[in-house]
Amino acid sequence: MGNSVRARAGTAAVALSFALLLLVGVAGPSAAKPGLGPRGWAPGDLAWAPSSALVTALVWAAYLLGGSGVLLRLLAAGRDAAVVATRHAARWSGWGWPLLLGVAALLTGPFGSADHTNYAAYGRIAAQGGDPYFTAPDAWSASDPVTSAVEPPWTGTVSIYGPFATALQALASVVGGANLRQTVWVWQLLVVAAWLLVRLLLLRAGADRARVDTLWTLNPLVFGIGVLGAHVDLLAAALALAALVLAARSPFAAGLVGGLAVSTKITFGIAGVALLVGWWVHERSGFWRRALLLAVGALLVAVPLHLWAGPHVFDQLERARRSISLATPWRLLLDRLAGGAVAAGTVRDLISWASVLLAVVFLVLLARLTRGLAPATTIGTAARWVVVLSSAYTLAAPYSLPWYDLLAWVALPVLAPGVVDLLLLGRLTAMAVAYVPGRVVGMSKTVEHLTLGVRRRVVPYAVLAVWVWLSLAARRGSVRASAPRPPAP
Repeated sequence: MGNSVRARAGTAAVALSFALLLLVGVAGPSAAKPGLGPRGWAPGDLAWAPSSALVTALVWAAYLLGGSGVLLRLLAAGRDAAVVATRHAARWSGWGWPLLLGVAALLTGPFGSADHTNYAAYGRIAAQGGDPYFTAPDAWSASDPVTSAVEPPWTGTVSIYGPFATALQALASVVGGANLRQTVWVWQLLVVAAWLLVRLLLLRAGADRARVDTLWTLNPLVFGIGVLGAHVDLLAAALALAALVLAARSPFAAGLVGGLAVSTKITFGIAGVALLVGWWVHERSGFWRRALLLAVGALLVAVPLHLWAGPHVFDQLERARRSISLATPWRLLLDRLAGGAVAAGTVRDLISWASVLLAVVFLVLLARLTRGLAPATTIGTAARWVVVLSSAYTLAAPYSLPWYDLLAWVALPVLAPGVVDLLLLGRLTAMAVAYVPGRVVGMSKTVEHLTLGVRRRVVPYAVLAVWVWLSLAARRGSVRASAPRPPAP
């Protein structure tokens, strides 16, 4: 298959994937999409509500087509970057398509999980003077039209999100009022704005435009999971990238924005660590001054936000620490060992420690694979380490979901093409397929059995294959790097 054919086939697959995802988003409630009640002044749904079997097939097809399309576009650009990238980037280079997709996303209702109903409930509780870190949605008010809409298994779960996320959720609640659909739509506005901001920041950072659009803007996996799923991780990722870009002008401003990222989701503090590495490598003479300004800026934002959130802000985070999600290889180990001679609690403790060790191994391997891919600048090195640190964490973590990958994907376009693109694409595609349709209610018994089977018995082995692939790719790269060069003619 020639490069031009690859590029055209990839573009066609990506376009069809977007169409299927948007179709599910504008359709009525389904096993993938919770109903949000009266539309109020927000956009509504089509009268057509697909069955659980049909919506599962549509979303699976969309993600498989999307992953394949991105793969073909990467392969085409990688093999003939000078021709293919220039030819196809010109077609998609402006802001027309991104803005059109953003508007289209705002005509949909979020799907792929019911997390957005949790966000609305936590914002409603905070806006009405309650503490979402202490009071679960089902303990707030049985008659409240927003908090009562939270679905199992989260009805009795307090917020795990940072205080800035809660502040944004409260803002959406204030604007949306007692109408769930309006509240969620305001949240979608924030998510779409963050998605567009990432593209702007990547271009400002000097990333190749064709690569930005292949990996971010026109990536159906990122769009479907992050934008159409309306996940808070996309907001945190945009803030983390903004901190990297601002660091070139003002470490203090980078600290302020980085503090907001950490206060949205604590794991996004990875961006601060990556910035420190970038300064240490490229601007060591002023390292301590910059590090101090970064820390002061972050603390000026994070401390007041956490004081506002109250003493229970980390309660659910501590409880979630020992969770193990179904689609990770760790779940295979838990299911095999727990209930036998070893107590389940002991197995969870062993997995927690083993995952930390594996994350360190993955960090070393990913650092080896990305060597030489980043521009020789502070932001280039920082972006590289965002990819390395966040990917090592998500790959090794016992509890991992597809939207956890978004931090790596906001920084990946800054790097030059490499096998890491394919590794992360494989991981994201597998995890996206695992969490279809996305809710725990609304499925027929057959669909529930099928989708749980894929999540528990297929995808963990696919992720395990990515682990092996990463190890082999890093070893091959190491061998090539250490091989003696032929003598010059």
